[in-house]
Amino acid sequence: MRLHVADHPLITHKLTVLRDEATPSPVFRQLTEELVTLLAYEATRNVRVSPIEIQTPVTTTTGVKISEPRPLVVPILRAGLGMLEGMVKLLPTAEVGFLGMARNEETLEPTTYAERLPDDLSDRQCFVLDPMLATGGSLGAAIEFLFRRGAQDVTAICILGAPEGVAAIEKQVAGRDVTLVLGAMDERLNEKGYIVPGLGDAGDRLYGTV
Repeated sequence: MRLHVADHPLITHKLTVLRDEATPSPVFRQLTEELVTLLAYEATRNVRVSPIEIQTPVTTTTGVKISEPRPLVVPILRAGLGMLEGMVKLLPTAEVGFLGMARNEETLEPTTYAERLPDDLSDRQCFVLDPMLATGGSLGAAIEFLFRRGAQDVTAICILGAPEGVAAIEKQVAGRDVTLVLGAMDERLNEKGYIVPGLGDAGDRLYGTV
């Protein structure tokens, strides 16, 4: 597994505002979109492209275009939806699928309650969106789901991650082509499985249900 933790000052600045409990939902949503677009630059560094010949106003030249089959962007419902716009803004030709996953707050185990994905993901590059990598349960289950459908490689984009979650994903995906892109690596999980210092429940803060 490849791990990239962003250290750009703009990312750190936006994260600081996101962490602040006084930041209202509209600002939180806007900053999340901006932050994901920045993270997506790193996440798409190895997106597959094909050569294409074009005509400029001066001459012909060879450039590149996103290869077929198109990349698949998969937000994990519900909080991952808040990251979708920032991702497709950078990768507008990507196809979008959805995975609905919930965490049992007592066992911390993930369950899948909905999915809307192509039946065959053979030779597809997939980008999973999940704001918080805490225990790694939901993200790990989502990655496994995509590989079972035939995905070639999977890149996960998370705003924050905890060391425990990163270790869990690394153990689970051993030998598979997985990249993990984080806005920041936080200190730890608390006894309830929440990231510390974190930013609270991303879904609640995105949609104003705190």
